[in-house]
Amino acid sequence: MPDNDASPSLPPSVARVLRQFAALGREEKMQTLLHYSKKLEPLPDRFRNLDRGNFTVPECQTRVDLFPEFRNGTMHFYADVDVRQSPTVAAFLAILFSAVNDQPPETTLAVPADFVRQMMDGIGLAGREVGLSAMVAHLKTHARRALAHAS
Repeated sequence: MPDNDASPSLPPSVARVLRQFAALGREEKMQTLLHYSKKLEPLPDRFRNLDRGNFTVPECQTRVDLFPEFRNGTMHFYADVDVRQSPTVAAFLAILFSAVNDQPPETTLAVPADFVRQMMDGIGLAGREVGLSAMVAHLKTHARRALAHAS
């Protein structure tokens, strides 16, 4: 894995997550994922009745809805996913959100294209990579929209 600290465009919060996962072996990664699957922030009630069409990630095998909020120059993301059915997805989102929530949209946009591969390297979850990468892409779309509306 390349040295993420060498990239000036990589936000510290994203670099920290990638560094932590790079240092873990397979079993440690699996335990960390299990731990994080329980940390996904619950979806606030204000999102429950929204039309899900604009928030669903169709590329994911599991039903996942991603909801952005842009306030005071920062993004905060929420997800609606069945944690019991999809603990890996919930864990991935909790970890990703720990790096991008309450940060400016530029932080989300700076998540590297190979973020999923770097995080999941050596776990054997290649079948999930397309859906997980799509989630990152959807977060970036929401961040671009937030920047466009802010200007």
